[in-house]
Amino acid sequence: MAYEGILLGMGNPLLDISAVVDEEFLKKYDIKLNNAILAEEKHLPMYEEMAAKSNVEYIAGGATQNSIKVAQWMLQIPGATGYMGCIGKDKFGEEMKKNSTAAGVNVHYLEDESTPTGTCAVCVVGGERSLIANLSAANCYKSEHLKKPENWALVEKAKYFYIAGFFLTVSPDSIQLVAEHAAAKNKVFSMNLSAPFICEFFKDAQVKALPYVDFVFGNETEARTFSKVHGWETDDVAEIALKISQWPKASGTHKRITVITQGADPVVVAEDGKVKQFPVILLPKEKLVDTNGAGDAFVGGFLSQLVQEKSIEDCVKAGCYASNVIIQRFFIAENHVASV
Repeated sequence: MAYEGILLGMGNPLLDISAVVDEEFLKKYDIKLNNAILAEEKHLPMYEEMAAKSNVEYIAGGATQNSIKVAQWMLQIPGATGYMGCIGKDKFGEEMKKNSTAAGVNVHYLEDESTPTGTCAVCVVGGERSLIANLSAANCYKSEHLKKPENWALVEKAKYFYIAGFFLTVSPDSIQLVAEHAAAKNKVFSMNLSAPFICEFFKDAQVKALPYVDFVFGNETEARTFSKVHGWETDDVAEIALKISQWPKASGTHKRITVITQGADPVVVAEDGKVKQFPVILLPKEKLVDTNGAGDAFVGGFLSQLVQEKSIEDCVKAGCYASNVIIQRFFIAENHVASV
């Protein structure tokens, strides 16, 4: 099977500014742990404050790009994956290009002349994390870029697509173009619930895309928020996963499979009206460095096997393995995935 360009991701490329902070810092900027939000005015000074910390790290990230880089690392086939999103024409943008290309990903960025590359503050406290994204240029992606022949060629070539729910806030029309292409050509289209605020405040865009989604990923908090928003009156993750898998589909070629991670608890997989649970690799607390990117890494590992047409069990195992590797070091540390 030819693997070149088999998996294509689209999303919000962000340079992660990652630092260990304290409870006082969280309180100062009104930040909750294990959450992901978009930056408001009150958060803007924190980026400079974090950049001044001695333990600060800069990592090319953004949810979809993280997953694609992990899939690329697991596949070990140069150019097996591609990625599109919008960056600024600046130092951070150059860093992003260098980092992703070094990881073996075929990146086709839209470069915005007037807006800086997006950043994401990764606040780490006791191994737990909170994400505050300042999208900047990432928010400027336009479907015109996708339609250019040299970029649409990546869509034509790919057999699998992955887009995090965060991209619903930026370019739902780009998502729709790829989703409709996937349905028409019997390709596999996957998305992530991504964050409670996506399920709550971008519900209409999410509902519009959902009929095209063959694989829905998410974690237990996002699944419960999705349930609440749709008035399902259940907090049972297995039941919610099942209901999502049974949501009407635009194309009958592929059934929908829902995959929900629950931290240290088993991964819930719903397909064909049944729910299976798969245990994760448990890690002693002292080995846990940072949970940032654990969900992204799980998806990357999962997709790396899915594109090889492996069983769902093998996909989940690979997802758990990738996630386990990532939480033991700061995400995609220079000496690991990014340098592959």
